[in-house]
Amino acid sequence: MKKTLLVFALALGFFGFSQSGANLDANKWSKEKAKAWYAEHDWITGANFIPSTAINQLEMWQEATYDPETIDRELGYAAGIGFNTMRVYLHSLAYKADKAGFKKRVEDYLSIADNHEIKTIFVIFDDVWDANPKIGTQRDPKTGTHNSGWMQDPGYPASNEMANSPELKAYVQDIIKTFKDDDRILFWDLYNEPGNNGKNTESLPLLTNVFKWAREINPSQPLSAGLWSWGYKELNTFQAQHSDIITYHDYENADMHRRVIELLKTHDRPMICTEYMARTNDSRFSTTLPMLAENNIGAINWGLVNGKTNTIYAWNTPIDSGEEPVEWFHDVFRKDGTPYRQDEVDLIKKLNDAY
Repeated sequence: MKKTLLVFALALGFFGFSQSGANLDANKWSKEKAKAWYAEHDWITGANFIPSTAINQLEMWQEATYDPETIDRELGYAAGIGFNTMRVYLHSLAYKADKAGFKKRVEDYLSIADNHEIKTIFVIFDDVWDANPKIGTQRDPKTGTHNSGWMQDPGYPASNEMANSPELKAYVQDIIKTFKDDDRILFWDLYNEPGNNGKNTESLPLLTNVFKWAREINPSQPLSAGLWSWGYKELNTFQAQHSDIITYHDYENADMHRRVIELLKTHDRPMICTEYMARTNDSRFSTTLPMLAENNIGAINWGLVNGKTNTIYAWNTPIDSGEEPVEWFHDVFRKDGTPYRQDEVDLIKKLNDAY
């Protein structure tokens, strides 16, 4: 999902020490508690999920376009190859527009996923793609263009101006409190790629507060915010020090990814890669997934079913004609459930059965 590649030369940045938000850790999990939690689960594998009929989080969750039939069918594809976890983005504007209805739809989604024996990672805030989310009818996809309608949450400059917003605090705490003891939720991913779109430390106040707001609720599930850009030293330091489990994104080749794993292991906490797999960037199931399995690292690739997000197209390489790219960037299945590559789904199923 990232728009830029990781800068590995700066990968040591997040090991710095910071006093910021030290009072946030009253309810932070110990390493022992985090490891015990991780040991209770089978190897965590799955995908970032949005139904193929939704262009973004708002279209997924608004009442007029919520599509449980497609969700059920496509989660069935995932379950069929042994995936047990989906990472799913929420959106504060969908909550603001219809609080009770939004929570009802979240409950419905969790029931559908649970019927497929799939747990859910919910993502709260997001700094990626369009900075101006609006409630209501969403625009049509731009032909051949990756994530042409994906929306940041809360957007920009909202992520700055609303960092201390009682409205955002109420949203975060209501959602987490409602589902704080729900074992269908694996963990809370509090902020996707904070600092993206050039924001860098502008996102730190909201990142700090979302951890604070979540810690006040103290859910039974762990909290995390994934490392993703090794040049963002202050953000990486905060994310690594305040997360119960270490989550991260890596769209590089296997050799580069392996180096990241070795660095992150020094935190001595369970690890889950919450985004990977970009074929034309040489991040592939065939090279990455066995490595994650061998290291007992959770593996959540980007994309399940080719749909309105257009993530079969590469980040910065649109195809104006809309014809299918020679090689898909993300995603596993076509809309009818046919695998893009049979050898990939065979490998995924084999590893899921083995681990």
